[in-house]
Amino acid sequence: MTDSQRSETITDKTEQHPAPPQRAPGKGRRRLLTVGICLATLLVIAGAAVLWLGAKASTIKRELEASTQLVPKLKASILENRPADASSAVDELQRHTATARDAAADPIWTLASAAPWLGANFSATAEIARSADDVATQGAAPLVKVYDSLNWDKLMPGGSGTDLEPIRKAAPAVASAAHAVSASAERLNGIDASSLLPQIAGPLTQARQQLSSVVDELDTASDAAGLAPAMLGSDKPRHYLLLVQNNAEARATGGIPGALVVLTADRGKISLSAETSATELGVFNPPVAVDAEQQRIYSDRMGTFMQDVNFTPDFPTSATTALKMWEQKKGEQLDGAISIDPVALGYILDATGPVSLQDPQIIALTEGKLPTQLTGKNVVKTLLSDVYAQIKDPKAQDVYFAAVAKEIFSAFSSGKGEAKSLLAGVEKGVGEHRVLLWSTDTSEQSVLTKYTLSGSISGPSVPAAQFGAYFNDGTGAKMDYYVKRTVQLIQQCTTPDGYGAVKVRITSTNTAPADAATSLPAYVTGGGAYGVPPGTAQSNVIAYGPAQAYVESATQDGKTVPFGAQRHDDRPVGMLSEQLAPGQSSTIEFTFIKIVQHSQPEVVVTPTVQSMDNVILPTQSETCGAPG
Repeated sequence: MTDSQRSETITDKTEQHPAPPQRAPGKGRRRLLTVGICLATLLVIAGAAVLWLGAKASTIKRELEASTQLVPKLKASILENRPADASSAVDELQRHTATARDAAADPIWTLASAAPWLGANFSATAEIARSADDVATQGAAPLVKVYDSLNWDKLMPGGSGTDLEPIRKAAPAVASAAHAVSASAERLNGIDASSLLPQIAGPLTQARQQLSSVVDELDTASDAAGLAPAMLGSDKPRHYLLLVQNNAEARATGGIPGALVVLTADRGKISLSAETSATELGVFNPPVAVDAEQQRIYSDRMGTFMQDVNFTPDFPTSATTALKMWEQKKGEQLDGAISIDPVALGYILDATGPVSLQDPQIIALTEGKLPTQLTGKNVVKTLLSDVYAQIKDPKAQDVYFAAVAKEIFSAFSSGKGEAKSLLAGVEKGVGEHRVLLWSTDTSEQSVLTKYTLSGSISGPSVPAAQFGAYFNDGTGAKMDYYVKRTVQLIQQCTTPDGYGAVKVRITSTNTAPADAATSLPAYVTGGGAYGVPPGTAQSNVIAYGPAQAYVESATQDGKTVPFGAQRHDDRPVGMLSEQLAPGQSSTIEFTFIKIVQHSQPEVVVTPTVQSMDNVILPTQSETCGAPG
């Protein structure tokens, strides 16, 4: 084969199997560069997003912290009656919360909220910012707008009554604010904090706590604004039976309602009339009908004597029974009942200043041996002790009681005293269960049952882990003035099934002088008329446990003793009687079992002449098997 033929053959094969094309110089590098640029761009975008989110987070943090710092300023402005400063503070508050909310509403922030794991933190932060702005805009701002109409001084009674129209007009704004804040609290409470970073979980917990307090306060303000005008007689006069309880002869809600007065509220003006006494009403035969369950526990004396309507600690029962008795004897239907004791009257006197008894007949009763000027310092001793040494006739004692109450209420209703101090005194009396209120209007009463003021032993005002320690006099006299008591809850171990036991420890001491049988008036000691030696104090001690629990046992001075066991509105009731000679002390303990430990136990105690701070001792916890 010639060279030319070989060349042609090679050419033919080459044409049949062409060589792979060679890559153009730099083309592969361009592809790599493109991928690199895309990755770099993504990194730049991600980095920018992180920086953007960081900037937004910084803004949210800064604005919410500024909002928090404004809250004390706003509160101070309201409490010190500076509406212009309050308005300025709330405007500034809204600017900060709006900026925080806008930052959290940013599209990138919203996108980040949907990301797995960390997204929940962005979402929670946004919800905190939204809630803060809602509270400022829908809660604080509307309240400040109506704030001037709710001025402390304007709300207090005066000689011509209280102008109730501003309260009526403000009520919708207060209700709206309460609803807005409650809705914000519900949203925050719905966030699962278990997976959040500590930097987010901490502020969320703080926001929840702050809102919880505000929700309660606003709900109370809303209910008060809704009830007050009508109950103070804005539409028509309201007439209430005022029961002045005498703590020297104990009853479960405080003391016997010896003095009775009709309190009338007419367009905000308060007046008292028809002063009488429980003794004057006499005996009810047949007895007024009482709830069968309570009659079984406390006997039909509750419906037989006005003095015994509050053997039960449930004030709605006492009030309804008292009003039925009043209607039977007086032929008058009243709109509700109010209970107050001399200690609470003393709180009011602390604010109004002294009152003087002007009625010559009342002054003559005392024969100059009792003070004609009463103050917060002497009213309790005068009404619960000294009066019995100077006024021998029980009916005259009740008249004197009613006259003092009338003078104090007159001072209160005339606007005497500084407004905030007066309200603080009333609030203290309510908090210690010394002031109680019941309304015949079912819609009003349904609201009152949410609060301590109602004196209910069941319902929305009663916490799940509430205990009670109540006292009813068994001496038939006024020896409870000398009986000093302490009440303490002893929280024992919790069983594996979640139940626990709680002891109610009640220690009582008769502080009467050793010669009380002869040195104290027979009306105070009872003179042995009911089988109790003069100077000895006999009491029926009653303990209530939470619903669905049981009374397991009772001890007296460390020894197991038999006791009465009952149930009242599904609450277990333990009862014991004790006698204390002058100087003698005794400790009774009731052990309640099957206590569901979901909340901290607390105790309500019959108001006595003592400060409640000295009566209720801090709850003590014991370990399993520890001695009681």
